[in-house]
Amino acid sequence: MKNSISKKTAYAGAGAGLVLFALFGLMPGSLMGGVAGINIAGWLFGLPLEPGLIPRVIVLASMLAGVLVSGVGIVTATSTLGWIFGRTLEAMVREKAPAKESKTYVTAEKRP
Repeated sequence: MKNSISKKTAYAGAGAGLVLFALFGLMPGSLMGGVAGINIAGWLFGLPLEPGLIPRVIVLASMLAGVLVSGVGIVTATSTLGWIFGRTLEAMVREKAPAKESKTYVTAEKRP
């Protein structure tokens, strides 16, 4: 089945996940990644951090990683939920079997 219900609902779930990520995942992912980056840079260079290039790059990379992990997690979860919802719909809705073709037999005419 090329266009199954579960495939359509998985795409709808992924779209909803992107919206949810934009609303609720972007800022927290950035915040948690930034905190992790500050901790990593603090372990390497000592706290308080000096305004050097390498600590800033470490914090930036951690913020991007936090946003990426947040996005992947939210979109994967919502598309999986959409797929599961579609599979349950497919299980509940049975497709109609194609109607049997009526066979018509051509018989020869009776001649007197």
